[in-house]
Amino acid sequence: MASISICLYTSPTSRSLLHRSPSRGLPSSIRLRRSLRLPRLRNPGAPAANPTVRASVEFPARVRPGATVETDRLPSELRDRVMVAVDSFGGRVTIGDVAGRAGVKVAEAERSLQALAADTEGFLEVSDEGDVLYVFPRDYRSKLAAKSFRMKIEPLLEKAKGAIEYLIRVSFGTALIVSIVLVYTTIIALVSSRSDEDNRGRRGGRSYDSGFTFFFRPTDLFWYWDPYFYRRPRMRDDDGMNFIESVFSFVFGDGDPNQGIEEERWKLIGQYIASNGGVVTADELAPYLDVSSAEETTDDESYILPVLLRFDGHPEVDDEGNILYRFPSLQRTASTQRVGRKEYVGKRWANWVGGVQKFFEEKKWPFSKARSSEKAMVIGLGALNFCGVIILSSMLRNVAMTPKGFVSFVIDIFPLLQVYAASFFAIPLFRWFLLRKTNADIEKRNRAREQRAKALEMPDQSLKRKLLSARDMAQRTVIGSDRIVYSTEQDYSDQDYEAKEWERKFRELER
Repeated sequence: MASISICLYTSPTSRSLLHRSPSRGLPSSIRLRRSLRLPRLRNPGAPAANPTVRASVEFPARVRPGATVETDRLPSELRDRVMVAVDSFGGRVTIGDVAGRAGVKVAEAERSLQALAADTEGFLEVSDEGDVLYVFPRDYRSKLAAKSFRMKIEPLLEKAKGAIEYLIRVSFGTALIVSIVLVYTTIIALVSSRSDEDNRGRRGGRSYDSGFTFFFRPTDLFWYWDPYFYRRPRMRDDDGMNFIESVFSFVFGDGDPNQGIEEERWKLIGQYIASNGGVVTADELAPYLDVSSAEETTDDESYILPVLLRFDGHPEVDDEGNILYRFPSLQRTASTQRVGRKEYVGKRWANWVGGVQKFFEEKKWPFSKARSSEKAMVIGLGALNFCGVIILSSMLRNVAMTPKGFVSFVIDIFPLLQVYAASFFAIPLFRWFLLRKTNADIEKRNRAREQRAKALEMPDQSLKRKLLSARDMAQRTVIGSDRIVYSTEQDYSDQDYEAKEWERKFRELER
């Protein structure tokens, strides 16, 4: 006889938010208990088998729906990646769905889904095997944005951060212009003062006016740097970088071109494992990890350990002694997706790969994104400033008069001008040598990953048998709405009635 009984209760420090079955790695803190007994088809005379599935979950005391905005406790990057994954699955997900699609740790996916469900009125569903699914309303983003003060101010903080970064870039380029103006203005002032002293000495101390007056404005330098300066206040190149920004780009570069690429790497790995039924070989993940080249290949598969830790995987040995890696959390899904099949092993299989990139590729560091003409102008002005600092340094050592006013101010800050002029070329020179080594290492890693990917396209017999074994052991369980036996969206009494109807139908089948 089939029977279903469900009991739901909460402890004083918990809430009725469900999670997964203990058999799926569920923490022992959950307190939703359910026993499910279903008939099995069996041979006549065989003893009756009544398998029991039990799930218990307790909502952690630190997560209290309605008390605080739990999502604000998550890193904003983690929250956004989880929300994108939830959207890609239509708002109905398992923990494995989110972990595989977003490339986050299983524990992080679990914690994030709990916080989102608590803040957006999401509900949970329990399958007949004890799996728990998180279901979110379509407007869960707007509900979260209305409740979270942090999400409201994040755009403002990002704009402020961008403005500060831009000011830093512009200020360094402006400093070059200011340095040139100060240095050459001081040189002209010292030369003029020496000429006046010579004239007074030759004429008995009488001043002599030649009728020529030199009037210098620092802004006049812009006429030489940009003939259309007054027609367009700021000249930009095709990439949106003006001359002032190109100074910073030449000296310090343009930042890490691989920023955020680690997250993309884990997304590729998670999606690849999920698209192949949660069972893969180390050779299949090698194109996404930092491995040695194919010529240096050994039997050491320790490079896969970070993947096992992130996605809760474990090794298994098949009948032929091959080591395969299973990821149970990524085998349970709420979405219907095709799984890698045996006929795709080899080149055709590599072209399919579930729509996942074949190998992970890092970008090389460019020296500067500024155009060649702008870099030439920056180098020219930097050299002009450097030469001016050297000339002024020599002139200041031979100054006989007591400097006053503007010249005294320049002498006070002259050590800073010397440091700026020297570092203007020392920093790029150091970066150039460093980038040569960095890019060589990146090219070596990219080449090794590409070689591993090509080995999968045309595998030898040993590797092919290993891949076929992984496809045989692959398992993808889709949890549809027909397998849901409990949902927090409905009242317990209504679901109890549905359970009784289910039991009645099983009795009719037994007859």
